[in-house]
Amino acid sequence: MTTPQYGAVTVEPFGDSAVMVTIPHPDQAARRAGIVAFRDRFLAFRPYGVLDVVSGLESLLIAYDPVRTELRHVEYAARLVAEWAPAPAPAAAGDLAGRRGARTFTIPVVFDAEAGPDLLSVAEELECSPAEVVEAVAGSVFTISLLGAAMAPMMDGLKVPRPVRRRAEPRTDVVPGSVMIAGTNAIIQPFPGPTGWRVVGRTPHTIVDISRPDPVSFGTGDTVRFVPVGRGEAAALDAGFLLPVEDSP
Repeated sequence: MTTPQYGAVTVEPFGDSAVMVTIPHPDQAARRAGIVAFRDRFLAFRPYGVLDVVSGLESLLIAYDPVRTELRHVEYAARLVAEWAPAPAPAAAGDLAGRRGARTFTIPVVFDAEAGPDLLSVAEELECSPAEVVEAVAGSVFTISLLGAAMAPMMDGLKVPRPVRRRAEPRTDVVPGSVMIAGTNAIIQPFPGPTGWRVVGRTPHTIVDISRPDPVSFGTGDTVRFVPVGRGEAAALDAGFLLPVEDSP
């Protein structure tokens, strides 16, 4: 199906109670921007029976309750949203950046063998030194594309000679605050858990605190810079819940 808003939109069954939405555009930036726009519209006009919407960088998984609705109804709703739904107001889409404006974060990160156990292997893959990997990460300006599983901020903008491969064998328990890269993206681990991303450093800040009224530091559209710090400097920081530059004490 082709729509004026997104170009071609593909809606396909995924398992027995979900559909996968993709935009097969040749340009990566167009695919990602289109999925974000579709997600915002779909959440604003969320149809009956939809249980969850899981964002990927270039896809959207829509899970539904097969007792309350059917595959054909969800597919039809997704196509209607793509073709006819107007752009929602930022608050309706639940987009934090849209409600309060895109913000800037400067995040201290310890880059060493303990905090970044994959730093050396990434350097070997890119045929450079670990220091040059750190320089590349610190020299990149990241934009948050989406909040993924457990509200982890997924970011575009890593400037490296070629995309970084994921680990062949995922790690089973990565600590919170771990800064990880894969492809040309970066992500920060909010809670302990498994990952196949390459762990290159760690920030002492907390980025998700469910005890707060606004529990997530970031919103989509926010920009991030990573600043290398030593272990002593990180320990001396008052590194509580991460705040944007304009709100930092």
